Amino acid sequence: MAQPLMPHATASWLVDNTSLSFQQIAEFCGLHILEVQAIADDTAATKLTGRDPVRAHELTMEEIEKGQNDPDYRLVMQKGPEQIRRTKGPRYTPVSKRQDKPDGIAWIIRNHPEVSDGQISQLIGTTRTTIAAIRDRTHWNIANITPKDPVTLGLTSQRELDAVVAKAAKAAGIEAQPDERLAGDREALIEQLRHEREHQHHAPEGGIMSDVDALFGKRD
Repeated sequence: MAQPLMPHATASWLVDNTSLSFQQIAEFCGLHILEVQAIADDTAATKLTGRDPVRAHELTMEEIEKGQNDPDYRLVMQKGPEQIRRTKGPRYTPVSKRQDKPDGIAWIIRNHPEVSDGQISQLIGTTRTTIAAIRDRTHWNIANITPKDPVTLGLTSQRELDAVVAKAAKAAGIEAQPDERLAGDREALIEQLRHEREHQHHAPEGGIMSDVDALFGKRD
């Protein structure tokens, strides 16, 4: 079954913006349900920035509504990222947004180091010299450059960014694990949460709220 390009970030967005069950989110994102519960309660190893699967063309609002209306419904992934065909030549960027380019470039370098300078140049519309200067921190304005999502800045579309990231990941041989921010602690996290669940199961009824109750709250 196809999965979102960034499963954990997508799960974070779905938890915050929909009433889908943890099980539905876990199945759609290819995660363990305990991982989704941890993300919902901010106990994940890394604080995640949500990624909108609707804007990324991985889900439709109609599909989300079907899931919200039927807890047994399994969300269906829309067609994955496609390569966007563009005419040759530099991308035109409005004058008002050109000052944001370094921030967008820095964001890609930080979050997707597998993307080449050539790919960034075509995506953002800048020179390789500028990209190299930001990468090795010799850019004249490096002290004022703050990594920001180029989609949010309006420098590219989510679909184009996803396509470039997917292509770069495939070339680098990491296509099967595009979102690795929680990968290192995943097994330990699941085991810890499972242990706490078992502790809750064997704890006497009533009395002081268990650690797991405090951790997961009352959400189903």
